[in-house]
Amino acid sequence: MNRALTYSAKQLQMLLTVPKKPFFNRNSLLKLTFSSSSSSSSSSSLPAIQDSESKSLSNPLYHFLPQTQNPNKIVNLISSSLNQSKSHLTLLQDDIKGLLPHLGALEISRVLLRCQSDSVKALTFFYWVKNDLGIKPTTHNYCLIVHILAWNKNFSLAMKLLCELIELVKGSSESVDVFQDLVLHTEDCNWDPVVFDMLIKAYTKVGLIREGFRTFKKTIEVGFLPSVIACNCLLNGLLKSNCIDQCWHVYEDMERTGIHPNSYTFNILTHVFCKGGGVDKVNEFLEKMEEEGFDPDLVTYNTLISSYCKKGRLTDAFYLYRIMYRRNVLPDLVTYTALMNGLCKEGNIKEAHQLFHQLIHRGLNPDVVSYNTLIYGYCKEGKIQESKSLLYEMIGNGIFPDNYACQVIVEGYGKEGRLLSALNLVVELQRFGVSISKTIYNYLIVALCHENRPFAAKSLVERISQEGFVPDMEIYNKLIESLCESDSVTNAFILKDEMVDRNMKPSLFTYRSLIHCLCRTSRSEEALSLLREMLEFGVQPDAQICRALIQGYCKERDVNKAESLLGFFAKEFQIFDTESYNAVFSIVSEDGDLSKLMGLQHRLLKLGYAPNRRTCKYVIHGLWKGIELEKHKLQVE
Repeated sequence: MNRALTYSAKQLQMLLTVPKKPFFNRNSLLKLTFSSSSSSSSSSSLPAIQDSESKSLSNPLYHFLPQTQNPNKIVNLISSSLNQSKSHLTLLQDDIKGLLPHLGALEISRVLLRCQSDSVKALTFFYWVKNDLGIKPTTHNYCLIVHILAWNKNFSLAMKLLCELIELVKGSSESVDVFQDLVLHTEDCNWDPVVFDMLIKAYTKVGLIREGFRTFKKTIEVGFLPSVIACNCLLNGLLKSNCIDQCWHVYEDMERTGIHPNSYTFNILTHVFCKGGGVDKVNEFLEKMEEEGFDPDLVTYNTLISSYCKKGRLTDAFYLYRIMYRRNVLPDLVTYTALMNGLCKEGNIKEAHQLFHQLIHRGLNPDVVSYNTLIYGYCKEGKIQESKSLLYEMIGNGIFPDNYACQVIVEGYGKEGRLLSALNLVVELQRFGVSISKTIYNYLIVALCHENRPFAAKSLVERISQEGFVPDMEIYNKLIESLCESDSVTNAFILKDEMVDRNMKPSLFTYRSLIHCLCRTSRSEEALSLLREMLEFGVQPDAQICRALIQGYCKERDVNKAESLLGFFAKEFQIFDTESYNAVFSIVSEDGDLSKLMGLQHRLLKLGYAPNRRTCKYVIHGLWKGIELEKHKLQVE
């Protein structure tokens, strides 16, 4: 937008009614400017504002009052005080306490208009009203102060207040069109068209990209040309929000209205091509770019090479790499790293390492990302020793490895089942002063548990806890589960108590692991006590806990307790586990007592348990066992 052009209200009105550009839409502007101002409900237009907080000033008796008590004089008093100094506002605040209820939106606007040639005074007054008096400025007040600041070339503060206004409007239940309000208020004060540029950028800055796009369209509709900087800002925001189609709409409007793109515009659009999957048409776009007078620069080539590498099109990527030299565009670290990454993904780690040496030979210093690319490539091929050597090379060159590099190698050792080597690497890195992340420690603890080495995992936790490591719920549960699988329930209980001491509420998973272990080791009564504790903590049992307890009591041949628990779980928690049901039947059928078996089935059917094929098998087995016992009894007699 041309900042040299500024308009008076009368000139703006002429501009709005007599189009200067062939793309100017007169009807849309008239609709924007006059439909709202004719409405009595609008709170943004100065002439039509209805301020419910301002008291009526029509009483002629006010003229007999002293100035500091006359509501009609509040604007004069504040303006006069502003002309003296900022500190006079504080003094004035005590003198006109009785008049402050009369300081409404209209009065605030009138003071602002008197200060429009001095943005410092206007801003001082605006913040005094907002911060010291606690009066919430209206949209109208915000629009005026933004216009005043922009007119006085105080663009950074104008942008700050514009963003503040957008945030207030966003959080409001009322529908407010900031663009329309800014247009309407050009009738009241000096203004600069750059304010509409700023609005587009402000919407993008606060993340309201679609609102920024709509503002861009409206700005063109009413006859203003946004600057290429504002267009680039919008294009970048649309790209990041994955609004690919809208990017091309902006570019088409730029071409139609004569907004000349720059190299940054074309680089953004190159990103759009790559992100939108139109990389095949990029040569055509590059030709158009050259026709516009712009040669592809380093950013353009890097964008395209990265895109080709991500899509596995290494031939095209290296073709562009060679073209760069012919056009005197020297590849940088980003170029080489993108090509190395593409080669590593294709399994060409040897060629990637040769490219790494080439970039060093050409005077470039590799960074963390370059090293990480090679480290990942070697680990992917299972060459952990080469990755480790690169890690030490980094440290030797004064580049501290980040969490990614360390984690890739540690996990590489883990995949090969060499956790001891991974643990030794961590110790060595710590000696070099490399920080080890919680993610890596968590991985090692879980990996040790998976290898059924819970005591090694527990020892690791105890050691790193001295360095400030605090296990989370997931790690505690994994340790408890692993200890329980090794029947080390005493150690598991110690960890559970430690959780409670750290204000961590044991979860269903915690209790399930402990109850399973207790029941498996014939300690069902202790498991039942743990169930009571679990219920006191408000943790509801599931079918697996029900099954563990029932099978535990069946293993101890306490059928009555098992049946009683079946009823408890069915009535209290609506848990009907057929496997638990069958476990009880299996024990009872062994006795061959037909009446006992039928009685049990009758009672459990009443609870809602449904028999399955395995249940029928146990019943038949019980009946057969009963018949065999009767035969044996008769033979004995």
